[in-house]
Amino acid sequence: MKRMLVNATQPEELRVALVDGQSIYDFDIEQIGQERKKSNIYKARVSRIEQSLGAAFVDFGAERHGFLPMKELAPQYLKNKKGKNNISDCLTQGQEIIVQVDKEERGNKGAALSTFISLPGHYLVLMPNNAEAGGVSRSLEGKERDKVRENLKALKRPDNMGIIVRTAAAGVSLKNYNGTLIIF
Repeated sequence: MKRMLVNATQPEELRVALVDGQSIYDFDIEQIGQERKKSNIYKARVSRIEQSLGAAFVDFGAERHGFLPMKELAPQYLKNKKGKNNISDCLTQGQEIIVQVDKEERGNKGAALSTFISLPGHYLVLMPNNAEAGGVSRSLEGKERDKVRENLKALKRPDNMGIIVRTAAAGVSLKNYNGTLIIF
């Protein structure tokens, strides 16, 4: 039987566990009053391009502008798909882009950002703008890894999306994978 257990005994912390029988399959702790931005996705605007750093500073609504290095630009933003690119050739000041927070703000530095978006699910991690990415969790080995690879090849997915199959997908049927991969 699947259940959700909530522990809110401490006013500054909320704990939630998803349980199936006697096994916990998901667990989350939220610190009340401490807003986390890591993994959040934002529509942002390039505020400044810093050629010497090979990066851009991006306003995504936080107190400090985020830092977006050239290596974190998805192929859709690159002018030269095969050769070397300069940040100023790929982005312009005022340009709107979609970013995901990789690292929280720390000290006097803004958050580290990426345009390689990843959407983690229970069995799969979907990467909407990174068709080259994909594969099977390194934790899986042998026949189990081969079976999961076969399931990955059989998945119906758009050409421009990458998928990583997580360890939790071991022993799970392809039907359950597709249940987590509903694309509108």
